[in-house]
Amino acid sequence: MHILFLTDNFPPEVNAPAARTYEHARQWVRSGHRVTVVTGVPNFPRGEVFPGYRNRPWQTEILEGIRVVRVWTYVAPNRGFLRRTLDYASYMATSVLASPWVGDPDVVVGTSPQFFTVCAAYLVSRIRRLPFVFELRDLWPESIVTVGAMRPNAAIRLLEKIELFLYREAASVVALTPAFKENLVKRGVEGSKVHVIPNGVDLEFFAPGPHRGDLRKALGAEGKTVASYIGTVGMAHAVERIVEAACLLREDDRLLFLIVGHGAEWERIRRLVSGKGLDNVRVLPAVPRGDVVDYYRISDLFLVTLRDRELFRTVIPSKLFEAMAVGVPVVCAVDGQCRAIVEEAGAGVFVPPEDVASMARAIKALAERPEEARRMGENGRRFVEGRFDRKAMAAKLLAVLQEVAEGGRGRGGR
Repeated sequence: MHILFLTDNFPPEVNAPAARTYEHARQWVRSGHRVTVVTGVPNFPRGEVFPGYRNRPWQTEILEGIRVVRVWTYVAPNRGFLRRTLDYASYMATSVLASPWVGDPDVVVGTSPQFFTVCAAYLVSRIRRLPFVFELRDLWPESIVTVGAMRPNAAIRLLEKIELFLYREAASVVALTPAFKENLVKRGVEGSKVHVIPNGVDLEFFAPGPHRGDLRKALGAEGKTVASYIGTVGMAHAVERIVEAACLLREDDRLLFLIVGHGAEWERIRRLVSGKGLDNVRVLPAVPRGDVVDYYRISDLFLVTLRDRELFRTVIPSKLFEAMAVGVPVVCAVDGQCRAIVEEAGAGVFVPPEDVASMARAIKALAERPEEARRMGENGRRFVEGRFDRKAMAAKLLAVLQEVAEGGRGRGGR
């Protein structure tokens, strides 16, 4: 089978959509299938083209057997509504234009969160007479209203109509959480074509083990309990609450807070820490994928945060699985599905979202009970080994794609 996968992000970019697509595609190639990924030049999150690449109309490379076709896009940093929209729309246009030249695929997949990518997948499916699969990573556009990036208006209502159209037209929808499926079914999407395949984790890469010996020293973390946040620093992630918790605990010289990531709010968070004069917080830019496991391994606690919004009860941040896989206990400030996993696994403690005082108390309590924290970390590792191995998730998604491709061949495409 030849799988054509459209995604706005792909390695060497290091965000969650890039990692999921790459790790799945790598497993599919190892299973004997062909995979072509159409993406843009790597530039996320700063809107700066990575060294070794140029923003050209067409360039190809092979990554672990995956054929990667990179098309021109309007390159913009991950902030500002208009410029990001131009970025997304340009990718939609150029990926569709590239589709006649990618060989003879059997199925096309488009991944959200922004669904200009999925619009492109739909258009390619019509042009190439292929079935298409909608991978639903986020309930967009609802999420952009939730974080306050846009108000409910005519444009949002139009986007919601397009969203429902794409769900209906997809041969299958792959939802990352059960709550996403429930949302779609309530809105009239046929439940039998919605498959729940959650995020997973590469258990070989994200594993307990020794970290780089100089890293704790370089961060001034020797002899301290390190409470880390690693991932996107965006409007949804409430990272400023971590800074506020650090402020409450600033007199405890046994604690160090580490924020490593990227996103629209990163610079504001850095200024916030500087403005408060917090010596117990380090704010670092995103690190290459090959280095990120070292930052997990020096962490004694891991913080998972989102804003206190009803929508976010439906999500499961991928960073949760990475921390659990490395054996780091979790302070979970996300209610709903994320909380349920942490509590079922016994992998950490829940605190109400955006409740700074509760977060500070939980961090201090776990820092004072290292043996209990260690057991929580071990529980987390066992839990993801049993349920969230990325290889198993890739196999489940492959089965969906094979079923869709066989049905498409039987009908001669859509």
